[in-house]
Amino acid sequence: MPTIVHNLQFLDFSVNDISGLLPDNIGHALPNLVRMNGSNNGFQGHLPSSMGEMVNITFLDLSYNNFSGNLPRSFVMGCFSLKHLKLSHNKFSGHFLPRETSFTSMEELRMDSNLFTGKIGVGLLSSNTTLSILDMSNNFLTGNIPSWMANLSSLNMFSISNNFLEGTIPPSLLAISFLSLIDLSGNILSGALPSHVGGEFGIKLFLHDNNLTGPIPDTLLEKVQILDLRYNKLSGSIPQFVNTESIFILLLRGNNLTGPISSTLCHLRKIRLLDLSDNKLNGFIPSCLYNLSFGREDTNFMIGPAISKITPFKFYESTFVVEEFVVMSSTLQGIEIKFSTKRRYDSYFGATEFNNYVLDFMYGMDLSSNELSGVIPAELGDLSKLRVMNLSRNFLSSSIPSNFSNLKDIESLDLSHNKLQGRIPHELTNLSSLVVFDVSYNNLSGIIPQGRQFNTFDENSYSGNSLLCGPPTNRSCEAKKSSEESENGGGEEDVDEAPIDMLAFYFSTASTYVTVLIGIMILMSFDCPLRRAWLRIVDDSIASVKGMLP
Repeated sequence: MPTIVHNLQFLDFSVNDISGLLPDNIGHALPNLVRMNGSNNGFQGHLPSSMGEMVNITFLDLSYNNFSGNLPRSFVMGCFSLKHLKLSHNKFSGHFLPRETSFTSMEELRMDSNLFTGKIGVGLLSSNTTLSILDMSNNFLTGNIPSWMANLSSLNMFSISNNFLEGTIPPSLLAISFLSLIDLSGNILSGALPSHVGGEFGIKLFLHDNNLTGPIPDTLLEKVQILDLRYNKLSGSIPQFVNTESIFILLLRGNNLTGPISSTLCHLRKIRLLDLSDNKLNGFIPSCLYNLSFGREDTNFMIGPAISKITPFKFYESTFVVEEFVVMSSTLQGIEIKFSTKRRYDSYFGATEFNNYVLDFMYGMDLSSNELSGVIPAELGDLSKLRVMNLSRNFLSSSIPSNFSNLKDIESLDLSHNKLQGRIPHELTNLSSLVVFDVSYNNLSGIIPQGRQFNTFDENSYSGNSLLCGPPTNRSCEAKKSSEESENGGGEEDVDEAPIDMLAFYFSTASTYVTVLIGIMILMSFDCPLRRAWLRIVDDSIASVKGMLP
């Protein structure tokens, strides 16, 4: 590398196949560098200590490489002009940042997906009032979330997911005024949920996969747009949804929630994904759930305000949700949601101002693995834009509503492991988008409908229903076929009469002949006026026949 290049201010060698080490003298050779992007290459080794001489650099992106080792003390103290630092997806280790860090002007700090260990140091960034984005996810950090983080007054997006953090969530952290997204998922956090969140309306809150306990405060929901509390130990009833129409995605799967599904849930008119599965909810399914739009109304789904002056950033990634923000294009690039459907978790991408993604058209409801009973409300058939409905593993005992045929966009319908009765409505064969259909382990009876998508379902979709017959099972049901086809308007033509049983016809004719013959023989054996009259009739008949002969 040249000894010194005074005039170079912008250097971009990203997205190549460059490997090896960065030159030891890179900081000395480029003293006036303002912006450097070396991301998406194959660099290895430590960061050169000479990088601490880049006192004018404001933007540094070395993400997606194989750098390792600790961050040099000279680097974190010398590069005091840095505003945007991306070191994510490397193998850096040691403490998250040395105690002597001088990043007082930092606006964006992304250190996710490395091997950093230890606690988050006291006062590490506490004097910073400009930090807007902080990502420390996917490391090996331990200890508690320090309360001084609430002093990051400009913090807009914060992720510390998938670490080993313990203790409670500092209520002051969620009270930051400009907060729009916070991800604390995948840790060992315990205690109760904070009762309030600060910031503007439309906050994205990801707290899943922790050990949080207690009820869900009603007040927590007032400003939330996405709320993910899956796989905690939360108890109590589903909160009262009053003045919470801003919620687009509500995920409460895998907790200990009890009681009925409150009718106030029907106030979530903008909901797109609703997951209440794997709890202990009981009672009936509210018929008012048909009020939920699930895409029937234009909800103008946008995840937060436009963001400017930041580089592309994959901020959040877990079982359900991945959010990716594009900063230099001054807009949110998209959101990916993974929702349980088609017997697996599928990814659905969100929309932006400039792009249309699948999440624009993804609507799902999962109430499975609870203790719900009673009928399946026929009104659910009015959710015409729904793509996923899972009511399996409950105690539902009604028939399958025939107006489920109105679910024109449904791709996955799971009603298995209930106590459903009656026939499978033939009208469901009109569901041309249906990929997964499961009614196994119920008390259904009759002929399995055939045609269109129903020709693609295997026997597993119907197992555990001994009174179902016809393909794809090996149980024949000819005796039921005519009557059920008549009910469904089926059959190739109308049949006026049932087929004649020839064996019964022959038996009836023979019996009649024998009975008449025996009666005549008995009559002839007695000398009575009736016998003599009969003989005269026979003689007259013979004489009449002879008279007719030539």
